[in-house]
Amino acid sequence: MPKNRVLPFGYCMRNGEIDTEPKEVYAVSTIFSEYLKGSSLLQIAKLMESEKIRYTADSEKWNKNMVKRIIENERYLGTDKYPQIIDENIFKQANEKRVRKATALNLMCDDVQAVRKLTYCAECGEKLFRKTNGKGREYWSCSNPGCFKFEYRLTDQMIIGAVLTALNSAIANSSLIECENEISAYSPTSDILRQQNEVNRMTDSPLVDFDRVKAEIFRLAEMKYDCCTYNDSLQKTAEIKAVLKDHEQLNTLDIGLLKNCVNRILISHYCTIEVELINGVKIKNTTEKNNSASIRRENNGRNSECENNSCENADS
Repeated sequence: MPKNRVLPFGYCMRNGEIDTEPKEVYAVSTIFSEYLKGSSLLQIAKLMESEKIRYTADSEKWNKNMVKRIIENERYLGTDKYPQIIDENIFKQANEKRVRKATALNLMCDDVQAVRKLTYCAECGEKLFRKTNGKGREYWSCSNPGCFKFEYRLTDQMIIGAVLTALNSAIANSSLIECENEISAYSPTSDILRQQNEVNRMTDSPLVDFDRVKAEIFRLAEMKYDCCTYNDSLQKTAEIKAVLKDHEQLNTLDIGLLKNCVNRILISHYCTIEVELINGVKIKNTTEKNNSASIRRENNGRNSECENNSCENADS
């Protein structure tokens, strides 16, 4: 377990006095700079890890709370004990931005907050984050800096609308949530087959070492057990059906229903919103120029191309 720091990040003891640590000073400056450029706390944490900067002596792991504590730490402005690291104006700008973001998050409606926890990038699998531009208009983007830019500006209404369409489709037609997976499956690996052959060879030998044979049989059993997979998708399907049975069509998002039925919301960079249910079935909602609506099965899930979800260009 990593040890807690005695001194704030950026400082060290030198000749009995608190002094700055050059590599950590660079990291602190980078954190403030990246935050003011628009990077999220999580993105900055990943940047620190990618540059192999240690937050503690025995760990290169970072998280957004570590970054947040650094941005909030007034010691970087300088005190009687601590040398100044960050310019007062930069510190003020960063913390004003932090307060604005915290306020915006608190004002975010319950529906958006519930959806936000389940929303991921379909391309790389990373979480999506929600931001607002200078005009107060929200947009969603991938938290992975190496991922592609979204082609359209995604709004709260578009995402919630897609989730409503998916859930209403499932309410109207329960066959959409059916899955065809087996409850369990066993497919022996080459290592298991080799181990089985070894056990057979040993038991067929005229000079049987019973202790060794017993040990190898136990090992074979363990390997077979590890190779077995249990799929609870049929059980999850039954749970979804029980929740949706006789449920009325939704006009607004039911957060309880969302939590009980939806595992993830996957959004591609081409304005495709895919709702993955807890049984693995996916209902896809694709905005297209012709606004045609159809429902079709795809990739062990169901596709639902929705109407009236208007996209805006990401640069608008």
